[in-house]
Amino acid sequence: MDEPHSDRPYDDLTPHAVLDALADVGLHGDGRLLQLNSYENRVFQVGLDDGRFVVAKFYRPGRWSDAQIVEEHAFALELAAAEVPAVAPQVIEPQAAGVRCLGEPPTLAMHDAGTLRYAVWPRRAGRAPELDDPDTLTWIGRFLGRWHVVGRRRRFEHRRAIDAQQLGHAPRRWLLKHDAITPSERARWAAVSQRALDLVDAAFERAGPLATLRLHGDCHPGNLLWTADGPHFVDLDDAGMGPAVQDFWMLLAGDDESARRQLACLLEGYEQFMDFDRAELALIEPLRTLRMLHHSAWLAQRWNDPAFPVAFPWFGGSAASAYWAEQIELLRWQVVAMGGDVEEATADR
Repeated sequence: MDEPHSDRPYDDLTPHAVLDALADVGLHGDGRLLQLNSYENRVFQVGLDDGRFVVAKFYRPGRWSDAQIVEEHAFALELAAAEVPAVAPQVIEPQAAGVRCLGEPPTLAMHDAGTLRYAVWPRRAGRAPELDDPDTLTWIGRFLGRWHVVGRRRRFEHRRAIDAQQLGHAPRRWLLKHDAITPSERARWAAVSQRALDLVDAAFERAGPLATLRLHGDCHPGNLLWTADGPHFVDLDDAGMGPAVQDFWMLLAGDDESARRQLACLLEGYEQFMDFDRAELALIEPLRTLRMLHHSAWLAQRWNDPAFPVAFPWFGGSAASAYWAEQIELLRWQVVAMGGDVEEATADR
């Protein structure tokens, strides 16, 4: 798990600082500035004096290395060049002393005197897709197939792997090491999370050697926008190397029968462009379990950022015990979903 450089890395990121940063790469704001819904990074919609709108992202210090961010940007540009509708960052050039831009072409800006790094995207609007419509799901499947055709061309060298170690074991160790779980729930959470990870590891082992490729990594409906021309993805911040099913399971909702119908539509479109290994379907519940563990650690790591108690009041203070009790129950059900025993899952170790 990453360790933030500061609990309050954005204290100096005032509206004037945002506009000055954009001016330093030749983008001059006209005063229209709207902070968008983002907690890990800080993201702003900015109106420019030429009438355009752009989206500026200021990366949280310490989360990704320069090489990891530049690699994310290069992937988005590669997708765009292949006419896969992913929103790619703009190419930028320094227009002020003390400013550097990284990447080939340059897309990541930073000031020599500070730790904040930022990039700029064109604004792309859209609405949530209608995931109960078979035609929409088939279209999204075709889109994912085209995305994954590009994703398998080469491997990420710097981005993280989407696997049990990165998203499960490491977050669990961090939470226990930092006493992030309330004392009354700690022993039960430790037991059920370990049992869940045992089953995750077993599921990946049974699946055998898996083909991995460059993925979106956080493929939920909020990152998939729909227009009259079809879907496009935003926010590749969690892009990584993993099995193709990682970009499917967050699009499935409802009961088991509904999820099966949705998956069938997605795969109907997907397999027009890419083969899909059905063995990966056994990883849906393990991947869901990993996301739960990673999310708990993410909240705990960021809790001293002032934005987090406001956005997630149910995680801290007097509500913390209820949160961890709920996580224990959710992990128990994940144990059952992965073929384990409920009573064994809550046995103290």
